[in-house]
Amino acid sequence: MTALKDGIQVSSRGTTLQVTALRDDVIRVRASHDGPLPEDASWAVLSAARETSIPVTPEPDGFQTKALLVAVSPDLRVTVSDLAGNVIQQDAAPIAWQGHAFTIAKQDHIDSHFFGLGDKTGPLDRAGEAFTLWNTDAFGWQESTDPLYKAIPWFIEDRDGRAFGMLLDNTFRTFFDFGRKDPHRYTVSAADGPVDYYLVYGPDPKHVVETYAWLTGPTPLPPLWTLGFQQSRYSYYPESRVREIAHHLRADHIPADAIYLDIDYQDHYRPFTVDRQRFPHFEQMISDLTKEHFHTVLIVDLHIANYPGHNYYPYDSGIAGDHFVKNPDGTVYTGAVWPGPAVFPDFTQQSTRKWFGTLYKNFVDDGIAGFWDDMNEPSIFNVATKTMPDDIVHRIDEPGFKPRTATHLEIHNVFGMENSRATHDGLLTLRPNERPFVLTRASYAGGQRYAATWTGDNSSTWNHLRLCIPQIVNLGLSGFGMTGADVGGFAGTPQTDLLTKWIEVAAFQPIDRDHTAVGTGDQEPWVGGPAAETIRRRFIEERYRLMPYLYTTAEEMSRTGLPINRPLFLEFPHATEDGHPLDLDAPSEFLVGSDLLVAPPPYFDELDKYVLALPSGPWYDYWTGQPVDSSKHILIQPELAKLPVYIRGGSIIPIAPLTQSTDERPVGPLTLRVYPGPSCHGDIYQDDGHTFNYLKGEFFRQHFTCERSGTGQIKVHLDAPEGTFKPWWSEIRIEAYGLPKLISKTILASAGAADITLN
Repeated sequence: MTALKDGIQVSSRGTTLQVTALRDDVIRVRASHDGPLPEDASWAVLSAARETSIPVTPEPDGFQTKALLVAVSPDLRVTVSDLAGNVIQQDAAPIAWQGHAFTIAKQDHIDSHFFGLGDKTGPLDRAGEAFTLWNTDAFGWQESTDPLYKAIPWFIEDRDGRAFGMLLDNTFRTFFDFGRKDPHRYTVSAADGPVDYYLVYGPDPKHVVETYAWLTGPTPLPPLWTLGFQQSRYSYYPESRVREIAHHLRADHIPADAIYLDIDYQDHYRPFTVDRQRFPHFEQMISDLTKEHFHTVLIVDLHIANYPGHNYYPYDSGIAGDHFVKNPDGTVYTGAVWPGPAVFPDFTQQSTRKWFGTLYKNFVDDGIAGFWDDMNEPSIFNVATKTMPDDIVHRIDEPGFKPRTATHLEIHNVFGMENSRATHDGLLTLRPNERPFVLTRASYAGGQRYAATWTGDNSSTWNHLRLCIPQIVNLGLSGFGMTGADVGGFAGTPQTDLLTKWIEVAAFQPIDRDHTAVGTGDQEPWVGGPAAETIRRRFIEERYRLMPYLYTTAEEMSRTGLPINRPLFLEFPHATEDGHPLDLDAPSEFLVGSDLLVAPPPYFDELDKYVLALPSGPWYDYWTGQPVDSSKHILIQPELAKLPVYIRGGSIIPIAPLTQSTDERPVGPLTLRVYPGPSCHGDIYQDDGHTFNYLKGEFFRQHFTCERSGTGQIKVHLDAPEGTFKPWWSEIRIEAYGLPKLISKTILASAGAADITLN
């Protein structure tokens, strides 16, 4: 055993194991067999985090930090404990090697629960399940489908009220078995690549999520408009149809911020082109939509049509710059996708990403607001694997890596992430002071730094509405806080009531995009008649009223990594007597930020009453403001036009007057809804919604607190605002709930602190 300043290194039977401390609560484990340790490089972990280390206190069999005790047995099994002696994670066996493949086995427990791994289907808790991480085009996936679109080798283990995270930083095909094969152990394995993993200690689960963001980066602050309602389908064409959709949304007073154009706007499906037959006035259409406060998002797939000799600039310039991936014999690889034969940018080259980013210039100049990177698993037609051959050659020429070539087996899982990185960075170059919006289907750990995502090609079924909730929550725990599901379902035409209920639920999810497939029926909010449209409009309107709260939560996410949609256990880790996550008792419930709880039925197509599960403490009905007794056994009768939503006691929720888009300046006061309870507080954050000027101090942030006196008075304190940005309101209306009657008071907004008493 060799003591290191920040850990130890041990060798036994051909295996070299290095265990180091990045922080008191973050341990890194690296290992190799019959050779040196793998290259210290990562597509996922930020170099600033990866290169951090702390001095440790040596122990006879390991070392100690200020939070953890690490021990390594003679056969190289790692045990991590807290300083009270509680074992947090323990190897069940030494690392098992089979050629280039390896398996890491950890001791499992009957009361262990596992969360994360991105957009995998099934329950929120991964315990008892097994998964493969290999990015896959999975059109029409179902509950048993695996693998799916993203490879995020990160999970959180929760046991005995203590949370612990593990990130396996390996881009090859990986496998996670959470006690399915053997209930006494869970295993993490890979077909090839490095043993390089990070252990993150809580014990609070919020701290684990925040530390994962420290490792891989948080979701950036999105443009405000991306939190608005978004309308899409495969595909809106011709030009007149796009204008009709925009007009109908505005005429029916359905708030909306974005319209998407799928592949049929392109000339023969060739990326970075426009079909001038279908869109003869494309640039004018974009300009007109912008004037109507619609942000246009274009799909731009990564495959470039193999179309030489026709002045197709993406192909010609890519060939000239040697930017496409190669066959083993050095020729350019060609695969069939939407435009027919296509070639593929070699995104592991920094120069290729920079070149690819320049291709967006014309669209950016036209006023396109965002881009949608689809088909980037990468998806290939007419082959059984649905993707590139294993032996395709990529060239790694990237800061932090040694220049070398790699086969597709190594690069496949990061290909989509590097595609979205090229788009994101290209937009930053073209518009340096505008926050990019990129939506990607495939990604890897850390991909949240470059793009938002969605759950892929789901189906128009009640079951898929149910499944999208744990998918979105687990994506949030996996770094992707800006995410959503195709509202109404992609494959198929939804029943009228299904579309209604899905729009209700999506109003409280991070990305609210109504999208459907080619050949399906219309799926806009007005489809199904006036009664259905009225219900749907009401929930979309409520989303816009909640915009100050949503944007404040998004800003918190950009600093801490805490997602917009959260599981109950993230805010209430000790909500049950035996320490199990409360979410297991309420599989459909989720939080929006820290204070708003949405409680749909566990099965949307069942008509039976269901039990409401609330953490202990005061709660209020969001719609009525009335107190709810969380200690009582409350049964809820499902109703089409209603979605149960509750507010945590001790919250102050900012509400805006209704607008038809986030571009529109609200008219009227900012409303602060005060819900008395312990540690009563709230916040609001505002900025211009689209630039990086907030980094220069051009933002508005204000903190609120409240207390209830013995005489029943509500005293609200407004801290002095921070930042130089001037928000839209000149008055603040304060509404206090939980009293015999609603009490309100309107005051002038002040540049200083203020105290308001309501009685």
